[in-house]
Amino acid sequence: MVAVWLKMIKEIIIATCNTHKADEIKAILEDLDIKTVQMTLLPKCPETVEDGKTLEENATKKAIAASKFFGKWAIADDTGLEVDCLKGAPGVYSARYAGQHCSFADNNKKLLAALGGVPMEKRTAKFRTVVAISSPRCETYLVSGEIFGTIAPRSAGANGFGYDSIFCVPEYGKTFSELGAKVKNYISHRAIALKRAKKIIENLRIVGK
Repeated sequence: MVAVWLKMIKEIIIATCNTHKADEIKAILEDLDIKTVQMTLLPKCPETVEDGKTLEENATKKAIAASKFFGKWAIADDTGLEVDCLKGAPGVYSARYAGQHCSFADNNKKLLAALGGVPMEKRTAKFRTVVAISSPRCETYLVSGEIFGTIAPRSAGANGFGYDSIFCVPEYGKTFSELGAKVKNYISHRAIALKRAKKIIENLRIVGK
């Protein structure tokens, strides 16, 4: 039964209403031999309240909601920026750190204010992404990825979204925004998690043959 069901994986829904994130996920998955469909481009899509206490809960909730709604496999992620001197904040609340319906700039401004006067050696942080893959029958698989860095004293770079302009990658001495999409999509927390997700999808397709 499972083998027959898995054989039906011909496309996967990218379950996010964040167009920036959808584009990034699609780009990272482009070499996967499967059709990816951005939920943001479909006429209707489910509205999922991200009220989970963990990244795992939110990613799972979004993936299951989309897979049930469309009757197809779906992939979703939840990402948090965890700053050490803030005891892991903003964490699971990263997207709404400055309040509901806030902008990326609002979140960055609040975080930089919270770190006012904190020396660079104590501005360590990590980005963590949890990716969930779910079938319409709620068969769900979870993987994660993380990258360590520091919070820059000010925004730098014109590319990316979210906290990209203030998250500095030590190995490059630049923020994600300065590095650009090509490099970010190779080294980032989301890239690491999605590479692991691709292995799961490929294994599922093999099992279904």
